[in-house]
Amino acid sequence: MTTTLRPHDLIWLTARDALEGITDGWVDTAWHIGLPVVVRRDVDNDGRIPVGVRGLRRDQRAAGWVKAENVLRVVTPEALSATADLLRSPFVTQPPVQVALQLSQQAWPWTWGITGSTGYALATGIPVIHADSDLDLLIRAPQPISPDAFTAWQSQLSHALCRADTQVDTPEGGFALAEWLRDGKTLLKTCRGPRLAADPWHREE
Repeated sequence: MTTTLRPHDLIWLTARDALEGITDGWVDTAWHIGLPVVVRRDVDNDGRIPVGVRGLRRDQRAAGWVKAENVLRVVTPEALSATADLLRSPFVTQPPVQVALQLSQQAWPWTWGITGSTGYALATGIPVIHADSDLDLLIRAPQPISPDAFTAWQSQLSHALCRADTQVDTPEGGFALAEWLRDGKTLLKTCRGPRLAADPWHREE
């Protein structure tokens, strides 16, 4: 598959043994090729894709690697935020999906999507969310965005039916929006590890 993969994309694999580098025993019983893995941030000298495996419990998370030729299907966070699909979701009455639905019916100056447990549930149909679940959101920001531009977005989420956290994805990495707006700097997660940044779009020399 030639699709450019980005962190938070969900991918399905062609075979069970396509998942490499996993040593966690629970993966053998909790994961099968009908379930996606999520692209994470890391670098492999052999060019493999860094992925994470999700179990049924919150503490079940494992890191592994996948060769690009073993990727069968991709679902991006952005693909999960379409209004029509949210309305058809079996989880439409759950607070996180209700909040996402409200966001989807408005025009925003950026591309955004749904990650975390809500994204996983929407992509798989597996009921891993409940009334107390958080909503994890992702904003794609290839170009710098001023803090003031996020005022309406953050204001709406502050009154949402559930806790909602937004990560912003830049060409340099990903950061927590609330932290950046509050502190003027943030821990930027990059493929080479985290670093403190005031300008998350600035490439470190």
